[in-house]
Amino acid sequence: MREKGLPAEAVLEELKRKLHGDFTFESGRILGSMCTYPHRLARQVYAEFLEKNLGDPGLFPATAEIEREVIQTLGELLSNPHASGNIVTGGTEANVLALWAFKNLRMKNDGEIVVPVSAHCSFDKAASLLGFKIVRVGLNNGFQVDVEAARKAITPKTIALVGIAGTTGLGVVDPIKELSDLALEHNLLLHVDAAFGGFVLPFLKELGYKIPEFDFSLPGVSSITIDPHKMGLAPIPAGGILFRNEELRKAIAWKVSYLAGGEIEQSTFVGTRSGASVIAVWALLHHLGREGYRKIVERCMRVTWKLAEGVKQVDGLDIITKPVTNVVGIKSEDFDIKLIAEKLREKGWAVALFPRYIRIVLMPHIHESHVERFLEDLKKIVKELKG
Repeated sequence: MREKGLPAEAVLEELKRKLHGDFTFESGRILGSMCTYPHRLARQVYAEFLEKNLGDPGLFPATAEIEREVIQTLGELLSNPHASGNIVTGGTEANVLALWAFKNLRMKNDGEIVVPVSAHCSFDKAASLLGFKIVRVGLNNGFQVDVEAARKAITPKTIALVGIAGTTGLGVVDPIKELSDLALEHNLLLHVDAAFGGFVLPFLKELGYKIPEFDFSLPGVSSITIDPHKMGLAPIPAGGILFRNEELRKAIAWKVSYLAGGEIEQSTFVGTRSGASVIAVWALLHHLGREGYRKIVERCMRVTWKLAEGVKQVDGLDIITKPVTNVVGIKSEDFDIKLIAEKLREKGWAVALFPRYIRIVLMPHIHESHVERFLEDLKKIVKELKG
């Protein structure tokens, strides 16, 4: 640390220099991320209320009430206005919180959680933290969890199932209804990771897309992860965990006695927690409304189809599967997909590489002009590889 500080202008200039190497969402070249540039209103609100700390609701009771309103609104979006939960740091914390509640409610010696191989790595983190064994089961031809494989994986040690609504790799939706029936049949808990799909699928359904049931409308669903800082356009950090009822949330409630408002319950990992994130989510839900989010999702899907059709026209390339959400997987039987990803990176495109394909996520910061430039570079790379 310096003895004498620098003027603010000098600090800002130095930061610009240091951060010059980062990709930016504004450039349209971040194609592999499930996050995006936050909405301008959300940025304004977030900056204005930075001091709000939901870890001490005795000091900020109005902010705590706003969080309750946000959870109710998200619950309504997911077919349960009586849901209970919190806005948290992200999908990882939300998934771990769900499994923590399951452990406290149903833990057996060497408890097991059945999850698809497509599940996010946060479930492995949860298992390591909580002492679960993760039992991974394979996928069907549609890259969804194989329900019969999940059924066969259930043992007396199984306490819960996990389904994904908008998988990390391809954005597909597991057959949650069948998992719900399976959970009810075996008296198991069921967590749905809709960190990505939660702000996509309800609006796709309203737009007339055929979307499978995935939320609290299914009686076997116990909890859902939904991330406003993904397709919700909220600033990071703004994940969300919703439980079907208070009983489930209270399974991880922790009494804290020393705070300003007296003894309170915290049901998140972190103590100090951003109230600004919650207020920004509230602002977006009220500002955009269902109509605004429908328009965002509709535009993202239009760009998604443009990319998917463009990839199929490149000789030697194809898409992994028909897009369900605004995610496209690019594969090749003729070329090394890792090499294509490396060459895209050299040309300034930030894509996500999976073992068999390149993942592209068409977030709100991606426009048709970006897709056109990307396809041009992709064609050039393929032409070079052909020699």
